Amino acid sequence: MNPSAKSVVSRLTRHPSGAVGLVLLVLVLLMSASAGYFFPNGPYAIAGAPRLWPGANPAFPFGTDSLGRDLLAGLFYGSRVSLAIGGAAAAVALLIGVLFGAVAGYYGGWVDDVLMRLTDAMQTIPSLLSAVAIVGVIGPSLATITVAIAIVSWPMIARLVRAEFLRLRTYDFVQSCRIIGMSDLRIIFGQILPNCLAPIIVASSVLVATAIIVEASLSFLGLGDPNVMSWGTILSVGRQELRSAWYITAFPAVALVLTVLALNLIGDALNDVLNPRLKER
Repeated sequence: MNPSAKSVVSRLTRHPSGAVGLVLLVLVLLMSASAGYFFPNGPYAIAGAPRLWPGANPAFPFGTDSLGRDLLAGLFYGSRVSLAIGGAAAAVALLIGVLFGAVAGYYGGWVDDVLMRLTDAMQTIPSLLSAVAIVGVIGPSLATITVAIAIVSWPMIARLVRAEFLRLRTYDFVQSCRIIGMSDLRIIFGQILPNCLAPIIVASSVLVATAIIVEASLSFLGLGDPNVMSWGTILSVGRQELRSAWYITAFPAVALVLTVLALNLIGDALNDVLNPRLKER
């Protein structure tokens, strides 16, 4: 880790919101990493009596669902799915958004008009509706869900990167690079892009949080991967038991809220750490 990265991490851990967000996120990461150790039989194993309330049996501190599956095991394995899809979808969306935004902002003119009109067209359709349509047509799987979430998420990054490139392309260092004959690719990816990483990093935390929510929504609607257990899947199962066993939906809902809260807190802290001048205004 280079000195600048160490400085950012150090300031992030000292930031109140950042410290709380990091603690919550580390707990979710530990759940994901230790799921196989604590629950070697997986989340689908019938472990006890159906609808066993939390505290009724010490072996099942969070109780069981309508089929007798351990809810705590489902929460641990569900964290893997949420983090994996959130991170992968955010990475693909970042790749697409950065490419579109960088090209549009750097070249401007008709290139900017074409790419931004395409971006506008993508943003006119509600994100969840688009994801439902894509997964419904292609079929539910982890790969399909990841691609669907990435497709509906990249326009936000594209607009952010475009705005930064429109601002930075007029700076003297960019003009100097052009004068010495540096290629456009080197200027875009070697000079301008590194100077607009701060807002991209901040937006990435929001992107991951949004991807986790969309994946849970798809699973809740029955469009999740049937081969894996996610928090949305548990919510969908517990929906039919709200009157008699509301705890089945309560625990995954709390897990979702805390994970999204952690990412948002980290994003707010990163905004203060990477853009201190914004805080002074």
